[in-house]
Amino acid sequence: MYDSDRGIEELLRRREGEQFTVDWLADQLRVYVDLHPHDENVVERLATWLARDDDE
Repeated sequence: MYDSDRGIEELLRRREGEQFTVDWLADQLRVYVDLHPHDENVVERLATWLARDDDE
């Protein structure tokens, strides 16, 4: 397991069974970037990757 997987595992554990919208996720990403502007490029790359079709 990668170190980054710890956060993913925590997300799965804490939010297990919950459903949320893309709007909610986008809002959370904006809040994160507001609090951590130095991570803006990483969040932008993640959002772009999530936005693409599986075939791209």
